[in-house]
Amino acid sequence: MLAAAMSGARIDRRTFVAGMAAGAGVAAGPTWAARPQPEAGRYRGLRAGPVAAFLGIRYARADRFAPPVAVSDAGERLEATAFGPIAPQLGLQDHRQSEDCLFLNVWTPDPDVRAKRPVMVYFHGGAYTSGTVTDPLTHGQHLAEQGDVVVVTVNQRLNVFGYGWLSPYGSQFADSGNLGQLDLIRALEWVRANIGAFGGDPSRVMVFGQSGGGAKIATLMAMPAANGLFHSAATMSGQQVTASGPANAQARTRAFLAEIGVREGDIGALLALPTERLVEGLGARDPILGGRVYFGPVLDMTNLPRHPFWPDAAPQSLHIPMILGNTLHETKAFIDPRGPILSGIDWSNIAERLTPQIRIDLDPRWVVAQYRAHYPDWSAMQVFYAATTAGRSWPGQVIEADARARAGAQATWVYQLDRPSPVDALRGAAHTDDIPYVFGTLGAPGSYSGTDRGAADTSRAMIAAFTGLARTGRPGLAHWNAYTLPNRETLVIGDGTTTMVADPRRWQRELWATAPYIQPGS
Repeated sequence: MLAAAMSGARIDRRTFVAGMAAGAGVAAGPTWAARPQPEAGRYRGLRAGPVAAFLGIRYARADRFAPPVAVSDAGERLEATAFGPIAPQLGLQDHRQSEDCLFLNVWTPDPDVRAKRPVMVYFHGGAYTSGTVTDPLTHGQHLAEQGDVVVVTVNQRLNVFGYGWLSPYGSQFADSGNLGQLDLIRALEWVRANIGAFGGDPSRVMVFGQSGGGAKIATLMAMPAANGLFHSAATMSGQQVTASGPANAQARTRAFLAEIGVREGDIGALLALPTERLVEGLGARDPILGGRVYFGPVLDMTNLPRHPFWPDAAPQSLHIPMILGNTLHETKAFIDPRGPILSGIDWSNIAERLTPQIRIDLDPRWVVAQYRAHYPDWSAMQVFYAATTAGRSWPGQVIEADARARAGAQATWVYQLDRPSPVDALRGAAHTDDIPYVFGTLGAPGSYSGTDRGAADTSRAMIAAFTGLARTGRPGLAHWNAYTLPNRETLVIGDGTTTMVADPRRWQRELWATAPYIQPGS
């Protein structure tokens, strides 16, 4: 069922409800499917348990490499019963992909215009290059029900379609480096204009996102066109300190064009190529970072006139209350403990294996020596994961939290997820592991949370925290203190526990702060 839903196929109400319940590890209620289809505005949706779901709502249209254009909400009633296609990308070939991918989904406890519930808008991860909100981990019915909020999830253009820098080749492409961000702005404008019909309050819109989704939010906080479209924010393992500079962005475009055999500046050929050929070009080697070519927001001085968190936090968003979070073992999600990088790791080879994995230019031999002196009982593998997390995935969060504190921003709250996965003994608390706790999708495919009491307690706490921010502008955990300098108060989330700790990884933070952090892609 879930595969059918994610591919955009039409699904009946009973199948949808059964699949949603199975994703959470609970039994489906047969009476739910028998209830009338919910309606909101011009849309007819589905029942997802006690929650109404409206899937595949178009919020904009866009031609290739052109800004998105808003669509009218007037007209005949539309079925909103199947996810729309996802953005073209490498991988996820079992999903229906299309350049026409500007669709969002809404889950609401009750589509009553009088309800005025807080609204939580989710942007997915994937480093601007891949991903989709049709992933079962980010289905919104449990969060909507348990948190009594309206949940919106958004797909947008990615990679070269959303962030390819073509501005040097014609004024008609002036916005090309930030089209994916403009898509998100259009989605938020749609929310402001239409969410009332779904029981949402357009004056209480919170954006939240994991990994690349969090980075998209950080970038929006420096984009003038996004000002006023959301009122609180939460980023989960996703930061954007600096955007891509135009020179690096053009170098990446050149690498991409060479990969697909298009002469630089031959825009006609680029516009004429089929989607599939452009997707193949995403395998080009990145001339700056190595690996596959990276596309992300560009400092174009119009849509994005400054870096999000350099040299300070963007002033336009200092009034927005914000949650910033990371996991204790971020890099275990994308550097497999059972894979070749860690195979046979010991003190003789750890330094050379660290080098390509960190984003702070320190001598890895010196780094290893410092860790061994400070943590003499740790194994080489433990040092590897601590160092790659602290030297790659965590610094951006520290920089953003510190920048907001220095600027006197509206309160910021920081968390650190420590709860290890009970499903995979080698995983620890890795990148993406906070997603099922926030969405309540503990039993969904792809979740590493387990469904035991510790998982349920952790999920309840995180849902309370996030929905509290959406509802009142502060997390719904009374003991979660705001982040200040020099204390760096942090909520450490364990196995069903939440504890305030001052500067919990102080030694590692100070070690990596001895050299500047380089934002990947900038």
